[in-house]
Amino acid sequence: MTTIVVTGGTGTLGRLVVERLTADGHDVRVLSRHSRPYAVDLRAGGPGLDTALDGVDTVVHCATAPRGDEDAARRLIAAARRAGIGHLVYISIVGVDRVPLGYYRTKLAVERLVEESGLGWTVLRTTQFHDLILSLVRGAARLPVMPVPSGISSQPIEAAEAADRLAELATAAPAGRVPDMGGPEALSFGEFAELYLRASGRRRLRVPLPLPGRVARALREGGNLTPERAVGKGTFAEFLARTEHARPSAR
Repeated sequence: MTTIVVTGGTGTLGRLVVERLTADGHDVRVLSRHSRPYAVDLRAGGPGLDTALDGVDTVVHCATAPRGDEDAARRLIAAARRAGIGHLVYISIVGVDRVPLGYYRTKLAVERLVEESGLGWTVLRTTQFHDLILSLVRGAARLPVMPVPSGISSQPIEAAEAADRLAELATAAPAGRVPDMGGPEALSFGEFAELYLRASGRRRLRVPLPLPGRVARALREGGNLTPERAVGKGTFAEFLARTEHARPSAR
């Protein structure tokens, strides 16, 4: 059994990775801004980071934020070098090299930092999680008329399946860039909206919303998809059945 740090270990993905690794008997340290005893803001660094990495074999880097991810990665990598970490595992997103979204560019930049770190490394790209798609369609359904982006599809995957794969990679040898993970099906946002409305008992008039710009064009071209790596099992409909079943109907 090994000692493993999971950054962002209280987040949607990180907490699932922590659960998997702990269940397998590993010594897991949760590193996040508010988790004790390893409460560290990676964007600020500080001596607590060195303490968290002391005696650690592997780091699984799940922490992310709208801003500051590159600085956080640089501080984490520097501390990992000082600690003699043997393996750094990073979770990224399918399409970071094809969709010119600011957040995606940052994820790609962090990938490069990991690759050039001098550490043993593994990078896994997955498609977006079901949770994100749900937040988008749920937010749109709060309006009297539900806008639906035209011509754009997504291929979401269960966060738990991504966590299983990360836990597997964390306990193996560094593997570089491993094959992507995509969800079992790519659906249009119109189809996601229909599934959500049916599961939540809502009724909304859906209106196609053409989106301009380079990001929308890249999405319409499927830059966020990986149909050849549709290895996920859980569908969005199954995810909705779990998350919406206990919610009251809001018509």
